[in-house]
Amino acid sequence: MDFSWMAWTLPTALFFLAIALMLVGMGVWEYVSPGGNPRVGVLRFETTRGDRLFVSLLGSAFIHLAWLGLVGANLWWALALSVIYAIAVFRYV
Repeated sequence: MDFSWMAWTLPTALFFLAIALMLVGMGVWEYVSPGGNPRVGVLRFETTRGDRLFVSLLGSAFIHLAWLGLVGANLWWALALSVIYAIAVFRYV
């Protein structure tokens, strides 16, 4: 298989590896503790761990895109902001 069209670099590979590890981790967590710990948070509807993971990944993508458009290519601060955002989503949503 030829994946040269995607320009695989170390950051790209680490990005996809991190998402794969998050999905595997969530699967193991669900296996060990079924039910997803549904709760009603700030959004005023019931969310599970998987819902909160999806919202945090989607929001992090938008944070990074906005950072690229407004600030530039140094994404370390966007990563820090995304981690803070994900913690807030898992805590309050």
